[in-house]
Amino acid sequence: MAQRDYYIDRLRSVMTALVILHHTAITYGGAGGWFWRELETSGAPSSRLLTLFCATNQAYFMGFFFLLAGLFTPGSLERKGYGRFLLDRFLRLGLPLLAFILILGPATAALVTYAQGDGFWPTIVFLWQHQRIINGPLWFAQSLLIFSIGYCAWRAVFGRNLAASQQQPTPIPPSRWWLVGALGVAVASMAVRQFIPVGENIFGLQLAYFPGYIFLFAVGIAAWRHDWLRQLDWKRARPWIINLAIAWPCLAIGIVIARAAAGEGKPNFSGGLSWTAILYALWEPFVAWGLICLWLLVFRERMNQPSTFWDWLNRRAYAVYIIHPFFLVGIALLLHPWAAPALVKFAITGTLTIVTCWLVSDPIVRIPGVRRIV
Repeated sequence: MAQRDYYIDRLRSVMTALVILHHTAITYGGAGGWFWRELETSGAPSSRLLTLFCATNQAYFMGFFFLLAGLFTPGSLERKGYGRFLLDRFLRLGLPLLAFILILGPATAALVTYAQGDGFWPTIVFLWQHQRIINGPLWFAQSLLIFSIGYCAWRAVFGRNLAASQQQPTPIPPSRWWLVGALGVAVASMAVRQFIPVGENIFGLQLAYFPGYIFLFAVGIAAWRHDWLRQLDWKRARPWIINLAIAWPCLAIGIVIARAAAGEGKPNFSGGLSWTAILYALWEPFVAWGLICLWLLVFRERMNQPSTFWDWLNRRAYAVYIIHPFFLVGIALLLHPWAAPALVKFAITGTLTIVTCWLVSDPIVRIPGVRRIV
């Protein structure tokens, strides 16, 4: 695992930058929820491209985060024991979540109302007085905390004794089991979306996507136990990379057909049993498995050497993830008067936000006490 840490840490940094670009895309016309949108989702070519970008990200990148988190969960639990492990999780996940709910979330929302002429502090006071909870992207910390507690409960009741547990390398499951997993996630997602469609939050969580998140977190745990990442190679991944190439354009084609068929109406990809909702639920895991394999293999082969610059980026990635909404919204609002094409503003705003957040995170991770958390 020590050797693999180089590329795994770099993947987390790249995925963090991709989260920023994902939210920037929503700002300029991509589909999704965000604090502020300069352009609403529409049939414009730029909006369609940004929507496809967001849909592709959503299919795999947060699930990828859960897989990487699962990869380090059992080893951490077995080294620290239940009490110390859970305390660490509450410090590393719970405190940033609380800070976002109390400070960063309201401050980001207040930036928007201030730009709209409704004042900054009145929004802060209103949110506090009415106990409005904004977890923003820290829903991930909230979910990972729940998953960690759930894993501890499962290990305590059904799992192996922590002291006696050890890694047991076994072959990667054959492709048919990957297919079973993809179909199982798709069916579970469709079942959840009959009651909780995509876009609807329950306690700040989009449960419509959680079958894939739970599955990939469990895959990460199993991958650590059985040493699957070391065994992953192009031969095993090839069928799913081919599936990715076949499946990826299907959503774009489906969107075009659905828009044409709906006329003035709006096609439903969010839930129910329409062909569009079924297409979307099936499309996600078939795209995700291929993209996750590609990222893992390319980074393991080409990004697994020591680098001072990457070490600097990796150490600040979690702080960047926590603070990026405030700076992204602030930069987008500053650039709002600038008349430029949506894709140009997406590229400029996203780049400026990434650079700004990493620079601001540098002194944050040096603060005594805070550095232990982020």
